[in-house]
Amino acid sequence: MPEQFSWIDHRLVRDRRIAGRSAEGLALYLFLVTVADGRGLSYYSDQGICRLLPFDNAALARARQELISARLIAYQRPLYQVLALDPPRPSLGAPMSIGHILQQAMERKP
Repeated sequence: MPEQFSWIDHRLVRDRRIAGRSAEGLALYLFLVTVADGRGLSYYSDQGICRLLPFDNAALARARQELISARLIAYQRPLYQVLALDPPRPSLGAPMSIGHILQQAMERKP
């Protein structure tokens, strides 16, 4: 394994988190996953990203907003953070399967 090794969570596909994402959004996500540190942080500037990806500033802004809206990344200039792919939470009142309820109960046991 290389010293700096990144991986992509399989839930990105399994939970359909990539469904409906643009090619630019996916390219930015792959870039950020690749360059992020152990906490998911990337210090690449917008200018640096645009030099490495085939983006202009407008395309980068669109891709970034797409990933923020999908809760895949957070951004506060100049810092990006790739977010954990937490499982979707059922809304209040949403029906849950008995298997899901039992699984949650077993996970909470000391």
